[in-house]
Amino acid sequence: MNELSVAFVVLAALFVLLVLALLAFGVRRYQLRRALGTFDASISLLPGSWQMGVCRYADKHLEWLRLFSLSPRPRHRFRRSALELKGWRQPTEDERLRIQPGAIVVMLTHDKQELLLAMNYDVYAGLSSWLEAGPVIGIGTWR
Repeated sequence: MNELSVAFVVLAALFVLLVLALLAFGVRRYQLRRALGTFDASISLLPGSWQMGVCRYADKHLEWLRLFSLSPRPRHRFRRSALELKGWRQPTEDERLRIQPGAIVVMLTHDKQELLLAMNYDVYAGLSSWLEAGPVIGIGTWR
C-alpha cells in the first residue's frame, strides 16, 4: 500500500466513526423523546452555565439527562419530595442565546440548592402539577 491509500483508509474510517456516532446520538434522542414523561429542559446549577438536556419523570425522582451524551444514566436526579417550586420568569437576553426558543426559566430548590430549568410553559404546567400531586411523606404532611 502506498501512503495515499493509507491516508484514504484512515479518512474513510474516521468518516464512518463520525456517521456512527451521529446515528447513535439520533437513536438515543429518539428513544428519550418517545418515552412517556420526558420533555426538553436546559439546566443551570451555576449562574450562567446552561446545558441542554431532557428531563424524565420517575415515581420518586425527576431525572435530567444530557442531550449530547450516549449514556443511558441520568446526569442529575432530583428527589420529588425535596424539590420546591419557586416560580418562573422570562429569560434574560444572555439566557435566550443558551436555551431553547420560547422557553421560560423555572426556579426550583432541591435540598436547599437552587437550580434553574428552562422549558416551555406547557411543560411547566405539567411539572408543577406533578410536584403538587406528590405522594404523602408522613402522617399529616402533603407531598
